[in-house]
Amino acid sequence: MFANAKIHPVTEENLETFLLYWLDADVNKSDHNKTVQHELRSIINHLKLFDDQSQCQQAIQSLSAQDRLILIVSGRLGRQIVPQIHQLRQLSSIYVYCSDKTLNEEWARQFTKV
Repeated sequence: MFANAKIHPVTEENLETFLLYWLDADVNKSDHNKTVQHELRSIINHLKLFDDQSQCQQAIQSLSAQDRLILIVSGRLGRQIVPQIHQLRQLSSIYVYCSDKTLNEEWARQFTKV
């Protein structure tokens, strides 16, 4: 799924079910990203930000198989990390947060969690 829509509130039961990781080299550099982070934090307690692919991948791989993770990733870093982590059980779904939807849909088609 491609993340460029408004964030919709979730029920209280869903707040603690999932972890949310956001991997983007510019995750803390734009006002828009900071606004989205603020909105996300209002609906989920477990938001962790990464600007380094290897640190994010290591954090994902260190989760237990019982954990449930949603990953938001930039198109550029998504092309690099998704093939390496897509098969992990703890990874429930991946949202590509990008401005070039067409370019990223091409590589993402081969991964069912995206």
